[in-house]
Amino acid sequence: MRTHRVDAAVFGVDEAGKGPVLGSMFAAAVRVADPATLPAGIDDSKNVAPARRTELAAALREDDRVTVGVAEIPVARIDGDSDMNSLTVAAHAEALSEVVESEECGVEGLVDAGDTSESRFARRVADRASAAVDLTAEHGADEAYAVVGAASVVAKVARDAHVESLAEEYRERYGEAFGDLGSGYPSDPNTREFLESFVAEFGELPDCARRSWSTCDDVLAAQEQSGLGDF
Repeated sequence: MRTHRVDAAVFGVDEAGKGPVLGSMFAAAVRVADPATLPAGIDDSKNVAPARRTELAAALREDDRVTVGVAEIPVARIDGDSDMNSLTVAAHAEALSEVVESEECGVEGLVDAGDTSESRFARRVADRASAAVDLTAEHGADEAYAVVGAASVVAKVARDAHVESLAEEYRERYGEAFGDLGSGYPSDPNTREFLESFVAEFGELPDCARRSWSTCDDVLAAQEQSGLGDF
């Protein structure tokens, strides 16, 4: 298990759900006076078992010494004019603004860099935040800093809960056959099967699909080709 550095940052920010073809992207910000008070076992969410992630997220929200903020970027916004890098910047800034008062100045913190240029990403997030912040962006910050790892866990739990909610909604609206969305990532066979089955049944993409993703184009093209084969 990797040992986290104790740092002076008072907030950390990370996102989950940047790459899926289904559902929203979420960013979370965690603010704490002393990162040493964070729960044991904090890490990049990908390194933490799902049940433990849920426990950690609940512990963070229940701790009076910790402030948590979450921002959601829905499908309609993802399919708009902005690119994903800009939307990731917006998500980080919006989550950060939930934990920093607008009149505060010079608050320090870290974000997991969502751009090849760490300094550019930090500058863009800071420019969009509602308060003046002293912000550093690093690749892999969710593994190196407990406060960013905590944000990673909260964002991932929020994203997972969102997918579960979508699955329940589609199960109720369209039947049990459409109740398994998988993880929402294009590489997930269950996600791909959900999209293909939905398009085959209803002739269109589900509302939760990111229509601007190439995966959706592929599914629609395959269905169109299948339809032509019937003639």
